[in-house]
Amino acid sequence: MPLSPLHEWNLAPRDAIALQRRLSGRVEREDRLGEVCHIAGVDIGFEDGGDITRAAVVVLAWPPGEDGRFEVVEQVVQREPTRMPYIPGLLSFREVPAALAAFDLLSVRPELVMVDGQGIAHPRRLGVASHLGLWLDLPTIGVAKSRLCGRHGEPGPARGDWTPLVDGPDDEVIGAVLRSRVGVKPLFVSTGHRVALSTALAWVVACLGRTKLPEPTRLADRLASRRGGVR
Repeated sequence: MPLSPLHEWNLAPRDAIALQRRLSGRVEREDRLGEVCHIAGVDIGFEDGGDITRAAVVVLAWPPGEDGRFEVVEQVVQREPTRMPYIPGLLSFREVPAALAAFDLLSVRPELVMVDGQGIAHPRRLGVASHLGLWLDLPTIGVAKSRLCGRHGEPGPARGDWTPLVDGPDDEVIGAVLRSRVGVKPLFVSTGHRVALSTALAWVVACLGRTKLPEPTRLADRLASRRGGVR
C-alpha cells in the first residue's frame, strides 16, 4: 500500500500539538466510504520498556460467514524503534509510524479500518484513528477501552445501548459510549476519518462477536499478543 507522506515525524512536542490542531480540520466526520469487502483491525502497543513500538494489523473479509466467523485474509506485525517519548495527547506520534509500516506490508487494501484507540474523542480532535486515517486516506473508526476526554452518562444495560460522549462548553458530540456486552464496561467509539458517528456505531455493533471487542480489533490484539508475532 504506497503511502503519500503527510508530514515529518521528528517534531518537538509544541510543534506536534500545533500540527494536530491543523490536521484536525482535515478530518472528515461524515460518510465517505464505498462498498466494504475488507475490514482491517489495528492494535498498537509497546515492548522493551517502550523502546519498541509494535503494530498488528489483521485484514478480515466482509461479510462474515454464515456461522458468524470472520475469514482472516492477511495479517502482519511490524516492530520498530519508538520515535517519541510518552506525552499525554501525543500518542499518535508514538504509534502511527509503526502502523503505517505495517500497512505498507499488506497486499490487500481494506476499505474500512478499526483502530484500538481514539478517533476525534481527543482534546485536539486528532487521536490515533483520525491521524492514521488521514495518512492512509481511508475510512477509520476509533474503538477505545477507556475515555481520554469528554463526559457522558451511563449507557443502558443491553448490548448495543449507547449514550453520547460530549466535550466543551457547547457539549460537542465527539463519540459514543457503547455497551458492547451485557455486564461489562462500555467501549468508547468515535469517528476516525470519513465515517459518521452513527455509521461507526453500526459497524462496530455489526462486528461484535461473543466478547467485548469487535472482531477486527480483538483479532489484532490477539495477533499482537502472540510470541514473536507474524510478519
